[in-house]
Amino acid sequence: MSAEAGPAMNGGSDEHVRRVRLPADRRTPAAARALVRSVLAEADLHELLNEALLLTTELTTNAVEHARTELDIEVEADPAGLTVTVTDFASGPVDELLVGVRNTTSDITEVAERGRGLLLVDHFASRWGTTYLPTGKGVWFRLDRPGAGAATRPGGVTPATQAAADGGTPSAAAMSELMQTTPDAYADDPLPEFAAGLLTRVAEMVGAAGGVVRLDRGDGQGSQVLARYGRQPREGNELLRVPLAVHRPYAGELELDAAPSAYARPLAVLAGERLSLHLENDRLRRADVRRSAWLTFLAEASELLAQSLDVELTMALVPQLVVPRLGQWCAVHTTDEWGRLRLAAASHADEALLPQLHRVLQETGPDSIQARLREASRSAAQVPLGAPMEGFAVPLIARGQRLGTLAVGRHQRHRHDPDEVSVLEDVARRAALAIENARIHAERRRVAQTLQQSLLPPVLPVVEGIGFAAEYVPTGDEAEVGGDFYDVVPLPDGRWLVVIGDVSGKGVQAAAVTGLVRDVIRVLVGDGKPLPEVLGRLNETLVERGGGRYCTLALAAVGPGDGGQLDVSLHLAGHDRPVLLHGGGGAGFVGTGGTALGLLDAISTPTAEIALKPGDALIFYTDGVTERRRGRELFGTDRLRESAAPLAGYSADVVAARLRATAIAFSVEPPRDDIAVLVLRNDTL
Repeated sequence: MSAEAGPAMNGGSDEHVRRVRLPADRRTPAAARALVRSVLAEADLHELLNEALLLTTELTTNAVEHARTELDIEVEADPAGLTVTVTDFASGPVDELLVGVRNTTSDITEVAERGRGLLLVDHFASRWGTTYLPTGKGVWFRLDRPGAGAATRPGGVTPATQAAADGGTPSAAAMSELMQTTPDAYADDPLPEFAAGLLTRVAEMVGAAGGVVRLDRGDGQGSQVLARYGRQPREGNELLRVPLAVHRPYAGELELDAAPSAYARPLAVLAGERLSLHLENDRLRRADVRRSAWLTFLAEASELLAQSLDVELTMALVPQLVVPRLGQWCAVHTTDEWGRLRLAAASHADEALLPQLHRVLQETGPDSIQARLREASRSAAQVPLGAPMEGFAVPLIARGQRLGTLAVGRHQRHRHDPDEVSVLEDVARRAALAIENARIHAERRRVAQTLQQSLLPPVLPVVEGIGFAAEYVPTGDEAEVGGDFYDVVPLPDGRWLVVIGDVSGKGVQAAAVTGLVRDVIRVLVGDGKPLPEVLGRLNETLVERGGGRYCTLALAAVGPGDGGQLDVSLHLAGHDRPVLLHGGGGAGFVGTGGTALGLLDAISTPTAEIALKPGDALIFYTDGVTERRRGRELFGTDRLRESAAPLAGYSADVVAARLRATAIAFSVEPPRDDIAVLVLRNDTL
C-alpha cells in the first residue's frame, strides 16, 4: 500500500479504539504516549510498545511545534497490530509534507523543511500515510504484529532488508529514550548534564568515536564546550556537524566524529532538535531572569536618583550606576545657557584610564566625541561613538528640556545588546528627570534663602553699652521659608526697639505675612506711635487681611537708665516670656503673656518694666527652640532656662551661640521649625 493510502480497518470484537483531543502544549506527547500504552496493554500488543511510543512521540511533537493547534489522537488496536492517527487543525498546502518521499538530503535546513519525523515513521512503520480534512490534516501509521505479514515499503524494500542494507539501525527503544530525555528541572544548571547524556546516547547509536556540543550564549564569553563525549573530534576526519536551531544571541553546534550515513545524520539532527528545544527554554528563562534583574536595577536606580536633590551629586551618581554593569565607562555632559556641553561627571571601570577618558572627551574637531555628543544633544536620538572610546550617546531630556547627554562605552568583550540599550535609554530618562528635579529644588532653595534673608536684618546695630546678638537656624527643608523673624529698630526718642516674632505656618504665604508685620512695625514706630498702639494697628491689619494667619510678637523698647542700668519696656503678644539672665548668676522668666495678633478684634498686651543691671541679659526665642523634639520629649522652657543659667557673665554673642548649639544638639533630627534666639545684654562697664 502506498504512503498516500488510508489505514486498514479490521472489524470484529477484538478491536480497541480510543479517541481524545489534546491541547498544543509540551504535555501533549506524554499524554499521547499514555493513551497508546493503555490501548496496547488492553490489546496485549506489548511487543509493539517501543516503536509505537517512539512514533507517537514524534508525530505529536511535530504537530505541537509546527501546527500549534489542538490535536485529535485516534488509537486503534486489533489482533494484527496497531494504527495511530494524529490530526491537527492547521491549514496548509498538500505538498508541504512531501508524503511518502524518503528524505536522503544531508542539508539540515532541507531535513527540517521536508519532515525529518516522517523519515522515522517511514523506517519503523509497517505502513503510513496522510489524511486531509476540511478542518486540517493528519498523519497515521500502522504497526503490524511480528509474523502478521511483512509489509512492503515503497520500492519493494522491507524493514528487515532496509536495516540490513544500512548495516543495522538503532532500536526503537533507544530512539524513544533519546527523544523523551529531558533536563533535571531541579539542577542548578541542568543543561550540561542533559547535553552530555544526549550526546552520549546519540554517539553510541551512530558509533561515533567522539563528539562535542558547543554553545555561545552571546554574553561575551565566546563559544564554550557544553558537553563532550569520547575523544576530541580531529580536524580532517569526516565529521558530522549539526548546527543548533536556536535564536540569537545563542549559537551552537553538535559535532560527531562519525560518517554522515543514511541514518546517522537524521539521528544527529533529531538530537540537535531536542537539544535546541531545551536551549531555547534556557535562553527564554535566562532572558526572563535578566529582565527581572534589569527591572530591579531600574527600580533601585530610580530610588537612589530620587533621594538626591543636589544637582552635582545627582550627576556624579549616574556614572556610578552605569559602570561597570552597563559599560566600561560613562560620562554625563550638561548644556549651559548657550548650548555648550560641559563635562559634569565621568567614571571608568579602570581608574587608571580615567585621565585618558577626560582627555578624549575634551577633544574638539569634526570627528571627535564632542562633535558626536553635540549631534546627540541636537537630534535627541541615539548616536554611536567611534574609536578610541567606542560606545554610544543618548540625550538627557526632561519635560521637553534638553539637559545634555549620557555617553556610555561598550563592554570589554562584546557590544551592547538590545536589552542593555533599552535599559540605558531608560536610565537616561530617569537621570534627566532626577537632574531636572534637583535643579528645580536648587532654584526653590535659592529663592527661599533669598526671601528668608530679606526678612532678617543683614547685621545688628552696634550700640555703646548695649550688646545685641542673634542666631537663626532655618527648618530642615531648605526650600521652605519659615515664619520666624527678628529685628532691631531705632526709635525716634533715642531708644532701640527689639522685635522677635513667629508667623504661623511656612512657605511663601507665611513669608508674605512676615514681611507685612516687619514693615508695618518699622513704619509705625518710625512715626513715633506708642508700642500698644503699634500692636493694636498691626492686629487690625492681620484681622482684615484674613487667611487664617496669626502672629506672636515680643517687643522690647530699651534705653539707658540711672546708675548704668538699662530700662526695658516689654510687650508680649502671645509670645513666650523671655529669660532674664542675671550677671551675678541665676535665670528666670519675666513679662506677662498677651493675645496673639490676627485672631481677635480686641487684644491685651500688658507692659512689663524691667531694669537690666550691668552684665544682665534678656534672652528672646521662638517656639522652634522650646518645641525641639527628641522622640516624645520636648526641649521645653525649663531646659532653656537651665541651659542659660551657666552662661552668666558671657557676652551676648556667646550666649546666643551656646543656646543655639544646645538646642540643635538636643536631637539628631533636622529642625522641624525655625530656631531663632535674640539676646539683649547690658554691656555697661
